[in-house]
Amino acid sequence: MDVKSFIKAARLRTLPLSVSGIITGSFLGVDRLLDLNSSSAIYALFGSSIFWLAILTTIGFQVLSNFANDYGDGIKGSDTNRTGEARMVSSGAISPQQMKNAMIVTTAITVFTSLLLIFVAFGTDSFLYSSLFFVLGIASIAAAIKYTVGTTAYGYSGFGDLFVFLFFGLLSVVGSYFLFTKSIDFTIFLPAFSIGFLSTAVLNLNNLRDREEDKKNNKNTLVVKMGISKAKNYHYFLIFAALSTTVLFTYLNYINGFQLLFLIAFIPLFIHINTVRKTKVLANLDGELKKVALSTFFFAVIFGMSHLLF
Repeated sequence: MDVKSFIKAARLRTLPLSVSGIITGSFLGVDRLLDLNSSSAIYALFGSSIFWLAILTTIGFQVLSNFANDYGDGIKGSDTNRTGEARMVSSGAISPQQMKNAMIVTTAITVFTSLLLIFVAFGTDSFLYSSLFFVLGIASIAAAIKYTVGTTAYGYSGFGDLFVFLFFGLLSVVGSYFLFTKSIDFTIFLPAFSIGFLSTAVLNLNNLRDREEDKKNNKNTLVVKMGISKAKNYHYFLIFAALSTTVLFTYLNYINGFQLLFLIAFIPLFIHINTVRKTKVLANLDGELKKVALSTFFFAVIFGMSHLLF
């Protein structure tokens, strides 16, 4: 077994994006729950088992999704001429059975960390909350696998965007916020929308880059269905919608000007929009994926810190 091939299949560059929602929800949850000075608030967050278990569980979901994506596209022949990182099953570096085994192991580890997270957050006294989060965990695992695996893989019928928005935006932010506060402030959905929009923008950019190959392989992403021009407009909408929902949240919870520091993270995103607008050869968008993913992670950290510290 070539460990390096499995590390490549795990696609480590996707992990910062995947934990952006956890960072956002956790920072805001600790901020809402505790009235502490800056150093105490930082200790409360980074010393929290809930935070680190949520991070580990989310990484598990992301790695599982990446393995399943590699496996599903590989056995369907969708990755033979793709742009960007090579896929391990389609290249022959990992056999389909080996990848299935890796998915089983990753699922088992992720279920374990999920159960541990639920126990640490709710103990044995909140059966309803524990059951709800257990069901959500199982749903996340199923969604990660069904993206490209099986005859009804929703990534092949244009529903991938909805999955990313719901699971990496709403569930990630609102769920982690609830793990800390055991309550819902409905304004928390606004930054959840922001992370969801930005995460969906990364997927849309990926699908723009792969449009021609996806079209040949009957992978009917939204980009394939809409066409390049509409997909680019959709991309601009996602980024500006993320900005708008964050601005609204800041307005509703405004305390001081430090809360506007998140605007720094949108500077590279505005430059990125211009790059997408001018790009004619879609394969050249590959380098933009990292920029949007890291900008989203940067946004989550700055946005969370500005609320937690100031």
